[in-house]
Amino acid sequence: MTAPSRPPLKSITRAPNGQQHADPAAARTAVGEPKGVAEGVPIAVRPDPQTGDGRYPVAWLHVCAPRGAVPTATSKCLCGRDRSAVGKARVLALIEDHTAHRDECPLRIPQKGRTAA
Repeated sequence: MTAPSRPPLKSITRAPNGQQHADPAAARTAVGEPKGVAEGVPIAVRPDPQTGDGRYPVAWLHVCAPRGAVPTATSKCLCGRDRSAVGKARVLALIEDHTAHRDECPLRIPQKGRTAA
């Protein structure tokens, strides 16, 4: 079976004065910097000009206590600590434990006897 032939999608139309429309412009060669999506929009991703103060987050405490519902909490640390609690008493205990972990975390306290690389 053969598919029926289709007419061309575009046709060359004539101008009202009977002449054909102008030929499409030839592709221009790029000169200078390539254009982005809009004027003034950089194409390449540039490094963030903001400089930090050397601090970065190590541990997170997430507490969710919606009105009229049971509170929950999660304590996570880059050292591998991952604890959670459900209920008011346990959430309060986890908050205290998370605060105490700041003084014990091996990532926050330099280890004795370690030599610099």
